Amino acid sequence: MDIFKTKSSKRKAEPTIALINIVFLMLIFFLVTAQVSTPLDSELQLVKTHDLERIPPPNHLVISEDGSPKYQGEDIALDRFLAQLNSDQIEVLRIIPDRDTSAVKLIHIANSIRRFGVKEIYLVTERSLRNETQ
Repeated sequence: MDIFKTKSSKRKAEPTIALINIVFLMLIFFLVTAQVSTPLDSELQLVKTHDLERIPPPNHLVISEDGSPKYQGEDIALDRFLAQLNSDQIEVLRIIPDRDTSAVKLIHIANSIRRFGVKEIYLVTERSLRNETQ
């Protein structure tokens, strides 16, 4: 009688074949999908936008760090701007604040503008400005 029986060491099969099959199927998938999409016309010339002149958005109010507004590039007092809003009946306005503008001042200005009938106010930030100009 053998007291010390040794277990037969069975090697577990490595899943390399399954991995090769998956990689092969992915390769076939990408080759097929690349051929399914129709290529652009070789004579087509796309529009280049990197040389376009940058124009500020219409109806924009710039708020400086100290809270003083500029409308369409000109300094303007807030009460005068609000009166002009009322007469021009502007419904959409973009506010472009300085990075260091106080949030309290910005909210006060936005609430004042909202009371004068502007229906939509957009706050322009650095990221959205980059997206518009690219």
